[in-house]
Amino acid sequence: MTMELEFERDTIVCYETLTEVTLCQEETLESIVPDACPDILRIVDVCGQATLSSKAAKEGMAVVTGMVRAVILYQPEGSAGLRRMEVGLPFTCQAEATGLTDQGYVEASPRLRCAEARALNPRKVLLRVDLAVDVTALQPTEIPICSGASDTEDHTLCQRQYQGENYQISSVQEKPFTFTEQIRLQGNQGEIPQLLASRASAVCSENKLIGTKLILKGVVELELLLLEAGGGLTTNHESMPFSQILEVTGAGEEGDCQVLVEITDFRCGPSSEDSRSLEVTLELLAQAEVRCHRPVTLLQDLYSTSWQLEADRDNQQLFRLGEQSIRPQAVRELLETGEMVRSVVDSRLALGQVSQSREGKELVLTAEAWITVMYLDENEMVQCVRRTIPVQCRLNCSEGSRCSCRCSTSGEVFATPSAGGVEVRFTVEFHCLTTECISVPVVRGARLGEARCSSGVRPSVVLRLAAPGEDIWDIAKAYGTTTQEILQANELEEGTLPTGIMLLIPSTR
Repeated sequence: MTMELEFERDTIVCYETLTEVTLCQEETLESIVPDACPDILRIVDVCGQATLSSKAAKEGMAVVTGMVRAVILYQPEGSAGLRRMEVGLPFTCQAEATGLTDQGYVEASPRLRCAEARALNPRKVLLRVDLAVDVTALQPTEIPICSGASDTEDHTLCQRQYQGENYQISSVQEKPFTFTEQIRLQGNQGEIPQLLASRASAVCSENKLIGTKLILKGVVELELLLLEAGGGLTTNHESMPFSQILEVTGAGEEGDCQVLVEITDFRCGPSSEDSRSLEVTLELLAQAEVRCHRPVTLLQDLYSTSWQLEADRDNQQLFRLGEQSIRPQAVRELLETGEMVRSVVDSRLALGQVSQSREGKELVLTAEAWITVMYLDENEMVQCVRRTIPVQCRLNCSEGSRCSCRCSTSGEVFATPSAGGVEVRFTVEFHCLTTECISVPVVRGARLGEARCSSGVRPSVVLRLAAPGEDIWDIAKAYGTTTQEILQANELEEGTLPTGIMLLIPSTR
């Protein structure tokens, strides 16, 4: 005859990361040159902006849609200077996420790695864009745990508990908001430059949890390519700050926050109030993850000094924070052009996927840096050079650890003419978060059976040596006594077990 024991139980409420992947894909589109635009003689460059339209959690799948707004810069037939042609190209991507339901959460960040176009004829172009979309799928989950037995004294139970913590995603929140700004264009009075192309990025530079409010501050970086009245090309850079407050539940003020700010729509054009100003409007989406250290008590082992006991055993996975750091990597490279570069007009950098490989004890992170430089050659013709540069970062990381990494650019891209081409200098920041998964043996349930030594007489005292790897708990459990009685009988302090001496194992009174 058996009797089920009662236990104190708890629940770990968190989000489980089902997938964290970078999807790379190409999209193509044929487009007719608008009637208002002249015929194409030569395509010089394609500037673009990838925006996030929607994201959805479906059964086993994370779906992301977006839009690439590309500006094709070309030299027209029969005239000098550059003309622009704008093309919109929608995209959809899907990431498998086993276990994801419509109650899950999807975080997405699309980037335009590269955009190219070629003229099929003077009135028709073929546009090709290369995208990288970071997708993370999270599923809310509740993990039941057993923290201890309820009636230890009534059934002469001894229990061993694990006191630790679980580093977990406790909350995810997002907030859409609108950002507007007026940009005053510089230049001679009466000469209004023409906007050829614009691109923007938004980044959260600071965040803080106060109660249930997440206060974030960031900056919108705006790059403008302008055609001056005299035909020259100039660039303009603007940094525009923003701030927002998000309501966050389920996390304390000690939580670690990661906030991504994505552009969902971008408009930049002449102001209706001032002809020398541009009106910038961005629709932004703040996506926040909050991680915290949750204290956890687990029942590791259990026995009775009076009764036989049958336990349901399992292993509980917990996560520990390894390293959380930002590692800047400076890059200096020569882009060969095969011709003399008179001056640099514009330079831009896009980041692709981050791959991981292992070299011994080191984890090697490699990010793709896609660099494009627009320059004037010795004949004052506008040209472009492109190159993909691998950027590496090394971490001391154990093989059982998991590394989550995203990259961002820090500061401007510096490009200067050099012998043989253009020298570029820039910095890539690796935002690294490593976690270690540990497996803790636990008891999920237990039943009492017959009395110990029911078929014979138990000796009142036993002498024995501790086996290698054995501790006081193991010995007490094997002989149906308590650790405290063994310590008292041998005049030992708690936590000590000397080797090579005979231990006195008393019987439970």
